Amino acid sequence: QIMLLTDPEVESSLLISSDEGATYQKYRLNFYIHSLLFHPKQEDWILAYSQDQKLFSSVEFGRRWLLLHEGVTPNRFYWSMMGNGREADLVHLEARTVDGHAQYITCKMQNCSEATRSKPFPGYIDHNSLIVQGDYVFVQLTSGGRPHYYVSYRRSPFAQMKLPKYSLPKDMHVISTDENQVFAAVQEWNQNDTYNLYISDTRGVYFTLALENVKSSQGLEGNVMIDLYEVAGIKGMFLANKKIDNQVKTFITYNKGRDWSLLQAPHTDLRGNPIQCLLPYCSLHLHLKVSDNPYTSGNIASRDTAPSIIVASGNIGTELSDSDISMFVTSDAGNTWRQIFEEEHSVLYLDQGGVLVAMKHTSLPIRHLWLSFDEGRSWSKYSFTSLPLFVDGVLGEPGEETLIMTVFGHFSHRSEWQLVKVDYKSIFDRRCAEEDYRPWQLHSQGEACIMGAKRVYRKRKSEKKCMQGKFAGAMTSEPCVCTEADFDCDYGYERHSNGQCLPAFWYNPSSLSKDCSLGQSYLNSTGYRKVVSNNCTDGVRERYTAKPQQCPGKAPQGLRIVTADGRLTAEQGHNVSFLVQLEEGDLQRSLIQVDFGDGIAVSYANLSSTEDGIKHIYQNVGIFRVTVLVENSLGSDSAVLYLHVTCMYAH
Repeated sequence: QIMLLTDPEVESSLLISSDEGATYQKYRLNFYIHSLLFHPKQEDWILAYSQDQKLFSSVEFGRRWLLLHEGVTPNRFYWSMMGNGREADLVHLEARTVDGHAQYITCKMQNCSEATRSKPFPGYIDHNSLIVQGDYVFVQLTSGGRPHYYVSYRRSPFAQMKLPKYSLPKDMHVISTDENQVFAAVQEWNQNDTYNLYISDTRGVYFTLALENVKSSQGLEGNVMIDLYEVAGIKGMFLANKKIDNQVKTFITYNKGRDWSLLQAPHTDLRGNPIQCLLPYCSLHLHLKVSDNPYTSGNIASRDTAPSIIVASGNIGTELSDSDISMFVTSDAGNTWRQIFEEEHSVLYLDQGGVLVAMKHTSLPIRHLWLSFDEGRSWSKYSFTSLPLFVDGVLGEPGEETLIMTVFGHFSHRSEWQLVKVDYKSIFDRRCAEEDYRPWQLHSQGEACIMGAKRVYRKRKSEKKCMQGKFAGAMTSEPCVCTEADFDCDYGYERHSNGQCLPAFWYNPSSLSKDCSLGQSYLNSTGYRKVVSNNCTDGVRERYTAKPQQCPGKAPQGLRIVTADGRLTAEQGHNVSFLVQLEEGDLQRSLIQVDFGDGIAVSYANLSSTEDGIKHIYQNVGIFRVTVLVENSLGSDSAVLYLHVTCMYAH
């Protein structure tokens, strides 16, 4: 299926083909399309956003459209993609009310009438703040000049996200919601060109610090770019550029931010000369900008189908620099690096990284490219055009088995576009067999247990020239025994120099038990929590895991007695209902004594419900002093009310 949009200055129509472009039908539109959002699973379902901020839906690949909502915020509309495939036809959107407030609304894509839509967040939200990502929904609400962030996990009611008490955020970006955990970048009130990284529990409510002062910059459209790179193919592996005393250095983590280390620089340069570079004074630093343009590679590249290979541009020294940039490759997931070029190149992965193709970044015309069949150890030069070409972009064909790339550019500044298609199939005379592979164990400087498991991958032996085809993934993964290294500090705890997690100055560990009432239980933290996607078993797991504990009781506090109708007068011979309210403590597990002031008193033990009130009839007129006493084993509290009882005059 192919869809073409006409030039809106001429007309507003869609041209649709369902026979690979052999024939097209034209469909006129009564709105001008600003952007389209295709459903991730259903290819005929589309949301269209118009230039006058209306949102339309189509279930027929654009042949018919239905108006869903008006006044929708740009780019704040989402298909609902829950992991379990529920509610596939639900649309999430942020819309403006008549009086200019923003609201979070969900509705079915075929019916968004007032009666069928729902508002999952009570009240208004900040403009331009709705994010729907996987199992999580985020909104922001500013009050008292400070933004407050709320999260809903698996569409449950919203809860306020809790950062450490001292944190005063002014901006937040959700980096990833992989594997039931939120990775967020937060800019504190005193930060200008850096962000702090925080990582959450499963519900996305409690956040702990993963890395401070990660460098950030403004993109071309005013968007914020944070120097953090998630390595494809290996879960939990990130690279980040951190600012330390005005120097920017590159750090790597294999366990989703629990531990960070500098990158070991190569021992030799391109010519084989030794490089003198000792950690921690000198290390390898990488540029982590990812390209917005699909036709040019960014500064760094990794692929799901080539789990151990990362190609990046950077420099060796005390800090990251914009001059003297070379290209580096690792084929063991960041443990060791090799220099491959002295100038910047675009690098393409073909055949799961079995072939790497490099082209020089230059404004001059070129006719050569470089190929490596051994994960970037050696490179050979090939010419791909007889006339030198100004290269504008390179595109690898989608799909894992591809061995075709397209180079496009122009021969002179006045000439048309030229497309050169390069097919590498002829280089290989056979497909890889089992004996062409070797096992490779993922490790971090020799430590094989990463995220609680030992993972072994299948790698093609570097000297074998054969075509790999389909990607098999990790060969084996077996859990490790839990050690202290598998646990982060829990919310409210900080790691001290001896490695122990102890309560932070702002946190009172007993505060958790204060929020619950007798008879319920709460999770009593050990000060540690397992990294969410960590798979370790046994070992210290039992010792470090939070234990459910019975809530302690509380002495009654804040007792009040009021009449059900709120008045301090009543009529003789009529029922009066008294309500007993308690701020702290539990009425159901206390002794309650009420003295009505007319010589009658009652007492209740384990009162099941005071919602209907305690009823009493006064036989005489006058002013009565009503007292209530509530007590349990920890203490007591009392309250008083004066009631004026009158009678109707007969004459």
